[in-house]
Amino acid sequence: MEMERSKAFFDRAKECMPGGVSSPVRAYRAVGGVPRFISMGDGAYIFDVDGNRYIDYVMSYGPLILGHLHPVIVGAIRVALTRGTSFGAPTDLEIELAELIKEAFPFVDLVRFVNSGTEATMSAVRLARAKTKRDYILKFEGCYHGHSDFFLVKAGSGGLTFNIPSSPGVPEGVTSYTLLAPYNDIEAVREIFKERGGEIAAVIVEPIAGNMGVIPPKEGFLEGLRELTESHGALLIFDEVITGFRIGFGGVSTTLNIEPDILTLGKIIGGGLPVGAFCGRREIMELLAPEGNVYQAGTLSGNPLAMSAGIAALKTLKAENPYPILKQRTEKLVGELRKIFGEKGIPAVLNVETAMFSIFFTEKERVENLEDVQSSDGKLYSRLFHALLEEGVMLAPSPYEAIFLSTAHDERVLDETITAFERAASKIG
Repeated sequence: MEMERSKAFFDRAKECMPGGVSSPVRAYRAVGGVPRFISMGDGAYIFDVDGNRYIDYVMSYGPLILGHLHPVIVGAIRVALTRGTSFGAPTDLEIELAELIKEAFPFVDLVRFVNSGTEATMSAVRLARAKTKRDYILKFEGCYHGHSDFFLVKAGSGGLTFNIPSSPGVPEGVTSYTLLAPYNDIEAVREIFKERGGEIAAVIVEPIAGNMGVIPPKEGFLEGLRELTESHGALLIFDEVITGFRIGFGGVSTTLNIEPDILTLGKIIGGGLPVGAFCGRREIMELLAPEGNVYQAGTLSGNPLAMSAGIAALKTLKAENPYPILKQRTEKLVGELRKIFGEKGIPAVLNVETAMFSIFFTEKERVENLEDVQSSDGKLYSRLFHALLEEGVMLAPSPYEAIFLSTAHDERVLDETITAFERAASKIG
């Protein structure tokens, strides 16, 4: 496989960007080798600068649920471009996207748009602290909520990839207000609330973890969080930046009928462009300026290009309801991969949710929390990653990221993927 142009670009990039990348995982540190510089995407495929084609299972880490270059989204962006790229003033596009979000999440009264999932979760915590007049937040080991200072404690995603439980540059005083519990351990949460319940402003959780791989909640875990927060006067924040509009037209909150106090969204609501949002009940959201005195602002928030792409994406998802077929295709692929690893004698646990799954190379029977995740063989994942690259399949260059499907991953693409995994497994088994 040719990599000369990617190598040359990476050398140039390291002279002008830290590590040669704009986000750490892209540097391939966890898997080794040279990152592929991408020239374009089309449907389920991406193409690198050396002309190699890959079936894409990164899908920009989740937002491209309709695939690359979806004509409806491209058309919406093209129209928006003819009107201007940014105004720093309100547009009707923000209203339309907010109304679509409210329709999908009936418990939401008001929506505030931001530019990323990090901004959304950071602002949600500020709002919760203001509402409760408390300082502490409780998060879960391995869950990632962006790179705000108070979240960088046993975080998932890049924090796990680089084995950074917290980060230099974060004062101890900031993280001292962050309490930790194991994901899926409601008894541990109950004990923390017994000791500190009157000081906790909010519990923030990925209702289906997607940043230490895909980890579904145990039965009763989310319900237990709702009960504990309500009984102690704390707020419950669902971080559905990944799961929002990926597991259904709505999210985990609507699927399980568990209403958080604040919901954060991103990824899909921008149709592939940078966006985030936090939303909730009126009495909480009206604490935000200009209605209230909780300050939050963003020059590019509600950007017309991102709003147009998001409206196109959500309208398409609403009209086409691709979720049953996405679930069916994902389960078919995962089932075939389980067979392949089993036949090759490779111990593996595959966790799956609609249009997303993860592979853990572990002897454990189940993977339910960060401790289980960290039993997975990262070196074996690295070997699989490179073997699949040679077969024309692109996974995330980290064992701790989810694997994403789109509506463009049709039966032909799945068959091609299965063949590639069979060949790759033969090389690593």
